[in-house]
Amino acid sequence: MGFRQDVRAAAVTLLTGFKTANDSALRQIYPGRPASIYPPCAFVDAINEAAIVTTRGPRLRSPAVDIIVIQGVFDSDEATAKQDELVDDFLDYCRAHFDAAGPASVVTVDRVEDLPAYVPDWIEGAPVYYATRLTLVGIQAQGGLI
Repeated sequence: MGFRQDVRAAAVTLLTGFKTANDSALRQIYPGRPASIYPPCAFVDAINEAAIVTTRGPRLRSPAVDIIVIQGVFDSDEATAKQDELVDDFLDYCRAHFDAAGPASVVTVDRVEDLPAYVPDWIEGAPVYYATRLTLVGIQAQGGLI
């Protein structure tokens, strides 16, 4: 697989492992945008790569995977408390499994952004959800180790 595929697979692997370790945290996990949403769930929303550094040495890549975690349909006290706990626990889980994309790479959560009025624009008539975007960054130096 290519590194972009490895990073997407790492995101799904991390979410699946986290779901297994925290049974009630997530119901569903998707490698892309799902056709239907049943919170709490998580999916890979997009992969972006701002800069690819190529020099005489190794080529440095750092694709960023946007993961959307949906907790419910509004940001009640209960939903925000569950989402805060989920995010904190997922960050810890990712730190313990930083090599999920392969032995010559590192993945880490680079950014967390609450989306209190998230509307999945690809689902007609979808409700407004309380969600969080986690940006998982993979770092790989091709042609050499990090």
